Amino acid sequence: MVILGDLVAQLACEPGAVDVSIELDSIAPLGRAGPRDLAFVSEARYLEALKSCRAGCVILKAEWQDDCPVPSLCVPDPYLAYARVSRLFETLPRPEAGVHAGAFVDASATVPASASVAAGACVEAGAVLGESVVLGHGVYVGHGARLGNNCRLWPGAVLYHDVELGDDCVVHANTIIGADGFGFARRDEGWEKISQLGSVRIGNRVDIGAGVTIDRGALDDTVIADDVIIDDQVHIAHNCVIGRRTAIAGCVGMAGSTEVGEDCTFAGQVGVSGHLKICDNAHFAGQSRVSGKIDEPGSYTSGTALEPTRQWRKNAVRFTQLDGLQRRLVKMEARLKALDEAAGDDV
Repeated sequence: MVILGDLVAQLACEPGAVDVSIELDSIAPLGRAGPRDLAFVSEARYLEALKSCRAGCVILKAEWQDDCPVPSLCVPDPYLAYARVSRLFETLPRPEAGVHAGAFVDASATVPASASVAAGACVEAGAVLGESVVLGHGVYVGHGARLGNNCRLWPGAVLYHDVELGDDCVVHANTIIGADGFGFARRDEGWEKISQLGSVRIGNRVDIGAGVTIDRGALDDTVIADDVIIDDQVHIAHNCVIGRRTAIAGCVGMAGSTEVGEDCTFAGQVGVSGHLKICDNAHFAGQSRVSGKIDEPGSYTSGTALEPTRQWRKNAVRFTQLDGLQRRLVKMEARLKALDEAAGDDV
């Protein structure tokens, strides 16, 4: 249960005539919210639904308040306000501090009394945990790895040796950070493995989803800067550098030694080739293929739009004919030019 006055304090907004003693149990969608729920409106397209809302309180913009039949709090950005107050309704229990009897912690590791290490977790020699770190069941922290304060690693997360996390990072289940990059040299008998001598350095307040893989560098480190957010099942190859506040959605694949600027966004299934640079504020639509450097901020899209299979098959065949058509067009233009020149000579 949350008292409305706590929300007002969290948002630093004016309650107006709203009763700050109202009790709220949860946050609910606008159309389903009841008298003990908080709701929010972040887009004008929901204003019609707002008129019949039954929520205990609604977070909205000041210009929409006249359409609201229930108590409301006015803020400049309702969606951001929703994000901030969502923590007040969090039901996830905080694990107790201490090392479970079923965990392994090497004698040379540093584990403060405020940390929580669950059963099956392993903290190897020389590893350092910051204050209030939480390691879930089966987490592995490799030799010499370092975690900042208030980091949380969910069950099955793996940090290889010498990986570094800043403060307030979240690593979700079964994510692997610091595995070898895909480095091999060709030889007559097959492949010669290149030892990956770098590591992975992750900044502060980085949130990494489940099933993510971030490879260590070959020589220099792979670097994820402050405030980056990474969705589930993303792969970031060795020696990539990701700039601050960049957001990477699910199933993005990023090849090695790519440098991404600040405030970029990658929608789902974007593929990024290696050894290229992407400037600040570049934004890529879903399934885009980034095969060259991007040096101008803006929005980028590639790929083909969805269409009926029968039509797509026809267009796919035509796509294979484009080179031949282009060559024919060049010849036709040359012939037309020659005819025009001949006609001019006759005049």
